[in-house]
Amino acid sequence: MAFPLTAPLLDFLVLSVITEGDAYGYQISQIIKRAAPMKDSALYPVLKRLQEHGFVDTYDRQYQGRNRKYYRITEAGRSRQAELLQEWNEYKFIIDDIAKGGISDE
Repeated sequence: MAFPLTAPLLDFLVLSVITEGDAYGYQISQIIKRAAPMKDSALYPVLKRLQEHGFVDTYDRQYQGRNRKYYRITEAGRSRQAELLQEWNEYKFIIDDIAKGGISDE
C-alpha cells in the first residue's frame, strides 16, 4: 500500500484491534500488516506509548512453556479509540469526497 501509517493512525489501529479482545504483540502486528508493511519490532514502541498514556495494560500468560505478554484496552483506551474512530470517519469522508472530484455540498 502506498499510504504510510502515521503515529495517530497506528494508535487507532492498535486500539481498534484490542478493543475486540486482548492480543499479544505479534498477533497485533500481523493484523496491522494487512494495511501496510511494517517490521514486527516497530509495533512495540507504539504499545509502550499506549501503555504509558494509560490506554492499555498488560498481563502475562503461559503459552507452550513461555510467557506471552498480552495487551488489554482500558476505559481510557476505549474513549481514545472512540475519539479516533470519529476523526477517522470524518477524514475518510473528506478524502473520499476529494477523490470523487471534491464537489460535495458539505
